[in-house]
Amino acid sequence: MADRLEKLGIYVTRYGLVVVLLWIGGMKFTAYEAEGIQPLVAKSPLMGWMYGILTVRQFSSMLGAVEIGIGILIALRPIWSLGSAIGSLASAGMFLTTLTFLITTPGWEPSLGGFPALSAMPGQFVLKDVVLLGGALLTAGEALRGPSLPDRGGSAVG
Repeated sequence: MADRLEKLGIYVTRYGLVVVLLWIGGMKFTAYEAEGIQPLVAKSPLMGWMYGILTVRQFSSMLGAVEIGIGILIALRPIWSLGSAIGSLASAGMFLTTLTFLITTPGWEPSLGGFPALSAMPGQFVLKDVVLLGGALLTAGEALRGPSLPDRGGSAVG
């Protein structure tokens, strides 16, 4: 039972990451999302300089294409484990980068006394990336094991 739950958990984590990356990546092609991330990106020393090269929409679209590409790589686990591991590691780098927004654009809610009360944006919006980072590292490690894992429970899950 424990092995099956673990395999199911890895499968749900992997394809949950895929859904999140494809969905949010697709949203990056909209003006709504481009304008929504603009304040975070503009204040980031890691990414803010990109607005000197690209418009807000161009940067958002480029980021969306990267997110979609990473999601596709992660989804390829059944046929290309190394590609999936690369995608998972790339997403880990992306989540580490977005977590820096907690420092560059602090999201402490002043009406609740500030730290540790998080505002909805960017605080809670970015904090979820801690879990996504963990999922990315988990799926990277699992994919690096190779083409398939031996199934001790009788059925393969992912």
